[in-house]
Amino acid sequence: MAGRTFNIGILAHVDAGKTTLTEQLLFACGKIRRAGSVDEANTQTDWMPIERARGISVRSAQVNLEWKGDRIQILDTPGHFDFAGEVERSLLALDAAVLVVSAVEGVQAHTENLWHALKAAAMPCVVFINKIDRAGSHGVEVLAQMRTQLGGNFLPVNAIETQGDPSCRVGTVPEWEEEACASLAEHDDALAERWLSEEPIGHAELMRIARRQTADGLITPAVFGCAKFGVGVETLLDVLVGLLPDAASRQTRDLSGLIYQVEHDGSHGLVAHVRMYGGTVTPRDTLILHNLFENAQREGKISLLRRFDGAKHQDLQSVSAGDIAALYGLEQARVGDYFGQRPPVGEFSIANPFFRVKVEPEKPEQLTQLVAALRELSQEEPLIDCRWENTEREIDLNITGQIQLEVIASLLQQRYGLAASFSPPTVIYKETPAHTAQGFAAYTMPKPCWAIVRFLFEPLPTGSGVEYDPGHVPHNELFYKYQEHIRTSFYECLKQGQLGWEVTDFRATLIGGEHHTIHTHPLDFFVATPMAFQNGLAAAGERLLEPFLSVRIRAEEGLMGRIISDVTQMRGEFDAPVLHNGEFTLQCALPVATCMDYPVRLAGLSGGRAVFYSRFDSYRLCPPGEGRTAPFRGVNPLDRSKWILFKRGAYTQ
Repeated sequence: MAGRTFNIGILAHVDAGKTTLTEQLLFACGKIRRAGSVDEANTQTDWMPIERARGISVRSAQVNLEWKGDRIQILDTPGHFDFAGEVERSLLALDAAVLVVSAVEGVQAHTENLWHALKAAAMPCVVFINKIDRAGSHGVEVLAQMRTQLGGNFLPVNAIETQGDPSCRVGTVPEWEEEACASLAEHDDALAERWLSEEPIGHAELMRIARRQTADGLITPAVFGCAKFGVGVETLLDVLVGLLPDAASRQTRDLSGLIYQVEHDGSHGLVAHVRMYGGTVTPRDTLILHNLFENAQREGKISLLRRFDGAKHQDLQSVSAGDIAALYGLEQARVGDYFGQRPPVGEFSIANPFFRVKVEPEKPEQLTQLVAALRELSQEEPLIDCRWENTEREIDLNITGQIQLEVIASLLQQRYGLAASFSPPTVIYKETPAHTAQGFAAYTMPKPCWAIVRFLFEPLPTGSGVEYDPGHVPHNELFYKYQEHIRTSFYECLKQGQLGWEVTDFRATLIGGEHHTIHTHPLDFFVATPMAFQNGLAAAGERLLEPFLSVRIRAEEGLMGRIISDVTQMRGEFDAPVLHNGEFTLQCALPVATCMDYPVRLAGLSGGRAVFYSRFDSYRLCPPGEGRTAPFRGVNPLDRSKWILFKRGAYTQ
């Protein structure tokens, strides 16, 4: 296919018009004869039964179109925050994004999440300010709000002529060259000098500069329009191919592909959706898979290649750099796996599940089937992290919200014919070492075995994550292959500390170890490392960390005292309130554990007129007496005898 290839994601807060815009893009390009509607449940990208029944996107879906000789591969992503993990994974496959913002509601909570994720990923972006047909729309004011609230340098490429009813229209920006010069000159000294000298600067040259600054994330083009009636859609298409970088901008010299999504097909097994950054793959190719997020390596052989277009698909003989396609046959593939050269993607996060629920089958005899089904769903959505231990005979899931839980229940019923019940959600805490300490384990009996491990644990500031230092243990004392076994086992140990939660915010250094040339078995260090790890935590002492939300509350001024009192009682931290036109805005940080039901209470207090915006902020130290521990799941390595018997297969949970 001639022309360039663009991989574009459509992102938005729920109900901003993201899927409707995708339909109009397809219609404008002649791909469909009539644009579908979310209300009529006939859109190209919301094709799953659960999506059409609920009128929301649950999975990212691919559609392909052409505009003026260029190919655009679009990923329409979910808008509801509960499915932010799906958006996060889709960003791994994209070159640029369209952020859809409603001209009525303006910048909403998830809009901010998405904007910050795009900036963290250094991803070029265009903003489409939608719904200028609606009563109460105020597109220009929303653009000003975005400049203030998001801090971006937004350059409008069209202008609103009329808004507020279905006859809305957009047109050209008066003296666009002058406005463009003012925006672009902020990041281009040579252009600023020419502009201040009143030197004529042509439209084509300004477009070249705008293209470069858009790719570098210095400016963000903004398009006004109405997706429902196709207003501004052709302008948006021109901006996509005229100002955004194409797939060649991120192409690698050697073979490189990244699996950003997996799902299960009843006939063909696991489907791995891949973005190709370099090289070519064909059916029957064998791939070695590495993972961006974990120390793992897998192998698989491609049996089939397809390109999806909504619910339809086309079989392919090969896929090459720039393509987004589906690979079949890689049954061990996981989200974040890549093959060949490591792909050029950044690190970012917008999805942080901070609730956990217990799951039970309605029919006890279906427990085994339920575990298998939830583990399969965990492959598709790794953040739910299905956990099952025979000892406790219970299943745990991590979730981001109630809507996600309802979708999981529907998928269990529709796909597997299983009915399940869920406990009320509890907050997910984390834990961190309190002091510097050493962790030691010597696994030398009963023979044949020999594995000695010694760690140094050092606390790090909250939010630092985990650092692993392999140290400088000589090869003759501890073979390098065994040191790699220790590293692999160490990362598995992070899932659960002595308080029952994931362990974070510390540095671990391997400071000693020993193998035996006769007695050491290759798996011995997978027995010894968890014992050394848990011994180190016990010696260091542990502290709980709890999740906090960054919250912005806007309400009438008369409620300010009551709301500040509520925030204080919830152990919140807040800045001085800002007063404006009889209202106040309060920026604060609240523990998730104390504010889960506050949006409902606030609505009752304000008669539904207060606004509560929230997004995940960070994990912070939990005050003594607050928070909760969880039981250790499985066999605790501190119970040395039982742990060794368990790892050697002589003890069954």
